[in-house]
Amino acid sequence: MSDGLELSLLDWREAEALALPLREQVFVVEQGVPLELERDEFDPVCRHALLRLADGRVVATGRLLPDGHIGRMAVAAKWRCRGLGGRVLEALVAEARRQGFEAAVLNAQVQAEPFYAAHGFAAEGEVFMDAGIPHRTMRRRLSG
Repeated sequence: MSDGLELSLLDWREAEALALPLREQVFVVEQGVPLELERDEFDPVCRHALLRLADGRVVATGRLLPDGHIGRMAVAAKWRCRGLGGRVLEALVAEARRQGFEAAVLNAQVQAEPFYAAHGFAAEGEVFMDAGIPHRTMRRRLSG
């Protein structure tokens, strides 16, 4: 892209060393999520979107689970509010559509609901706690 950022969709063996430092910074250091909750058994079966600078540093990431759920969306602090999370999200939505899912689903932190709503996701159900943070399920139809 003309802004020098490269978006990649990778399997975990390619993405792990690149994505984990950013995820740990955002979820563990900034948000206080225990490391054992941030890492899980699903990473190896997910597709991971990475947005990287020309020097290879990852500034945004997210993942698509095999059931069409999007998660682990993270943007480096100094790169927030520049549309990078939206680029990662839309890449994951496009991958979900390519895989034939009728909808993309995610569990949004309540404070991030407006971001996801701006990308076509609608809130469903009640607020629930995950890793001590309030969340709500959101869904975006991909077909019909």
